[in-house]
Amino acid sequence: MASLPLAKPADIGFDPAQLQRAFDLLRGWAETGKLPGAGLCVGRKGKMLEPLLVGHQRPGKDAPAIRKDALFLIASITKPVAVGAVMMLVERGLLSLEDPVKRYLPKFAGDGRDEILVRHLMTHTSGLPDMVKSNTELRKGHKPFADFIEAIYQEPLLFPVGTKVSYQSMGTALLGEIVHQIAGSSLPAFLRKEVFEPLKMMDTSLGWEAAKKDRIAAIQVPAEMEGVDWNWNSPYWLGFGAPWGGMVTSPADFARYCQMMLNGGTLDGVRIFGPATVRAMTMNQLAVMMKVPEEDRRCKPWGLGWRLNWPGHSANFGDLLGPRAYGHWGATGTVCWIDPDAEAFCILFTTQPQEPEGKFLSRLCNAVAAALV
Repeated sequence: MASLPLAKPADIGFDPAQLQRAFDLLRGWAETGKLPGAGLCVGRKGKMLEPLLVGHQRPGKDAPAIRKDALFLIASITKPVAVGAVMMLVERGLLSLEDPVKRYLPKFAGDGRDEILVRHLMTHTSGLPDMVKSNTELRKGHKPFADFIEAIYQEPLLFPVGTKVSYQSMGTALLGEIVHQIAGSSLPAFLRKEVFEPLKMMDTSLGWEAAKKDRIAAIQVPAEMEGVDWNWNSPYWLGFGAPWGGMVTSPADFARYCQMMLNGGTLDGVRIFGPATVRAMTMNQLAVMMKVPEEDRRCKPWGLGWRLNWPGHSANFGDLLGPRAYGHWGATGTVCWIDPDAEAFCILFTTQPQEPEGKFLSRLCNAVAAALV
């Protein structure tokens, strides 16, 4: 498995004592059972520290210790990677962000849908809901991705396009189908060929690789979900490969993606994006959407797929990041942020769902950000 070059904290601009506080904090949460398991990877200036893996491979006091090669279902951190696939097609001149979605998905038309552009799907401004009303029924029936797309075509919009920001996973689902229609391959296959293999991210996939199932750290699902065969830990969902939340990876593997972004789209001589694409993905795309409320444009900015830093809303990212920082989080208890000014990234994957314990993510992020010197 390829990884970024390893370094010691002081060699890449981390205060060793402060960073040790972050490590001790994470270890303490695992030892006291507040987190079943977690993996932390931080890096700066092209190098990373040895990833820290703590806790157990699955919930329960008698569970085995977490594997050093553990993989995690990272939920919505998948979204900016899925958006990146579409941006690769933009670079190749195969579509534009100003194209109507119905140009590629003709069934997505009528009742206000005709005005929805590709850009709106990437910025949570399309009016689509986070999930379709039939989400639970589809998952209970182990339905394929195509059935979710058909359900989206029938879903009424929550508001007129471009007039509000409302977090929604179904926009990312449609982006996955747009890749399918233009590239002629599924999004999981496209990402494997065009992104993961070139970046030597051999432990990363959209949807699990069944041969690696024993390495996937199990999530602490709510009690009412433990017995069902479609929860986060089920073979069905792990294999589904949801564009909005189905990526499986390791902290060290995803560090390569973060460093590629910090490098302006390239890593080890392999170019995934041009610098202009990275700038577009990480700038405030809401700034010019005049129908979006001013408070959202100014205080809750989104790039293309990436959430930018919201200083007034510290959930997940913490309180100490710079103005150009960006990243994402995941409902399974994951967060990633990238700060181009500090040339740094932080990846925290846990198996404790974000709700109701998302506070662990922001507290750990604060401890890591405070170590940047």
